[in-house]
Amino acid sequence: MSVTDTQAATRRDLDRAVEELKVGAERWAHTPVADRAALFRRVHASVAGAAQDWVAAAVEAKQIEPSAPYAGEEWMTGPYGALESAAAYARSCEALAAGGSPLDGLHVGVAPGNRVAVRVLPRTAQEWVLFNGFRAEVWMPPGVPGRQVRAEAGLGAGKVGEYGGVGLVLGAGNISSIAPLDAFYELVAHNRASLVKLNPTFDGLLDVYRAALAPLVEAGVVRVVTGDAAVGAYLTRHDGIDKVHVTGSAGTHDAIVWGTGEEAVRRRAAGDPQLTVPITSELGGVAPMIVVPGRWSAADLRFQAEHLVSMRLHNAGHNCVAGQVVVLSADWAQKDDFLAELRAALARMPARDPWYPGTDAKVARARDVHPRAEHLAGRILTRVEPGDPACTDEYFAAVLAWTEVPGHGAEFLRAAVGLANDSLSGTLGANVVVRPQDRRAMGPAFDGLIADLRYGTVAINAWTGVSFLLPGATWGAYPGHTLADVGSGIDVVHNGHLLSGPERTVLTGPFRPFPRSVLRGELSLFPKPPWFSGSRSGTETGRALTRYAAAPSWGRLVPVLLAAFRA
Repeated sequence: MSVTDTQAATRRDLDRAVEELKVGAERWAHTPVADRAALFRRVHASVAGAAQDWVAAAVEAKQIEPSAPYAGEEWMTGPYGALESAAAYARSCEALAAGGSPLDGLHVGVAPGNRVAVRVLPRTAQEWVLFNGFRAEVWMPPGVPGRQVRAEAGLGAGKVGEYGGVGLVLGAGNISSIAPLDAFYELVAHNRASLVKLNPTFDGLLDVYRAALAPLVEAGVVRVVTGDAAVGAYLTRHDGIDKVHVTGSAGTHDAIVWGTGEEAVRRRAAGDPQLTVPITSELGGVAPMIVVPGRWSAADLRFQAEHLVSMRLHNAGHNCVAGQVVVLSADWAQKDDFLAELRAALARMPARDPWYPGTDAKVARARDVHPRAEHLAGRILTRVEPGDPACTDEYFAAVLAWTEVPGHGAEFLRAAVGLANDSLSGTLGANVVVRPQDRRAMGPAFDGLIADLRYGTVAINAWTGVSFLLPGATWGAYPGHTLADVGSGIDVVHNGHLLSGPERTVLTGPFRPFPRSVLRGELSLFPKPPWFSGSRSGTETGRALTRYAAAPSWGRLVPVLLAAFRA
């Protein structure tokens, strides 16, 4: 068969898939809400059954030794995330079917700036234990009243008869749960069937995805395909596609929307996108890690240095929300001590080769523009100032930068927030590290400055990547981006409680885990989070966590805790 014949056959297969999805979307539109919930319960069971194969395929795709200490990442960011999401959508649909709301049982409070805050973690006693010391809230935009938040929760999930059409989900190639989670959200929130086109890095997961998502495939609301850039281009222009969702880079988004080269320049100037259907996106950026100065112990310095380095090195640095720029106080007496611990953490964390295509070129570019950078066990640490390429170029690799602004307390935090908002590209996620007593000393000013951070997820004494896996949290850029200036993307995904028009998620964790947190009046049972790059039991914890998510019970929670204590 010639190349032309092969392309024609591929297009016929894609055309057939789109037509099947149209039928499936029409059927879904008339599916009772209770039956929608039941379908996601079946998806949950199907993902659980495919979990082992899912992880094996992801490990192979990323060239990871199955015995490596970071293989556990694939359990947590793969089937575990999909299990939690499927269960959350099933619960929301069940609540709607019973005449209730997806917010039933959740605390709805207030946040700075006349905002409503919906507490999404912990939701149950088991979550209180599993995520001990952590709290997550979804903040709504200023001025939206609580009664409106409750009334509008549910989105398309409860709208039987509403046809959402067929969407194209262009899956990311770095985290294996992204594409399935995006398809889940399209279906539940928007009544839209999805043609999921995999990134080539995950072509080897095709059979696993089809098995894990079998109930959705059989219902005709999901199809999973592979293919090169030509396949993606054909689908974005397909007259049967009603909407596109992409996870990737702003460059990829702009090529889809505006084209490339001179045509893109002309279309931008004329405000004439080549894409004729709506598009939503999650596009990453340069994530800040703001370190509020205080009087830290030697153990505090070491732990938080590992914390920040783990934000950078997780998944070999190939994360859209990997921390990239550390913001320190120029006036902090322990600044040099912290930098010394940062260097030590970079040097001692387990060795890991980059696996994502194009990484070598990005690292070479970072090396070229930072000739004075430090090289630590194959990782780069460099000091920068606003305007440096590290502030605008998402390296997607083991490149860590640091900068400084003056001040202590609220003065420092105000300057750091201004730097993050005005000098770093993107608005996906920001991280803030602060001792509880230093936070209390700032009073309401601290919460107000957190509200000033223009990011879709803000993590305080935690990593924003954890929020990605919380099904009740929202995931996406800060609102306000446009096709012409897309930043970190448009709209949100995940959002298991189906809130309408959320602004951001705020995740809070303990400054130090057990026993230090108890001595400081915090509550946290765990010695070290399992996502830390130096965790000795990450794989065991990830496997136990996935088994727990497949059938939550106190009996299955105990092995998770035991594994985590060996971190």
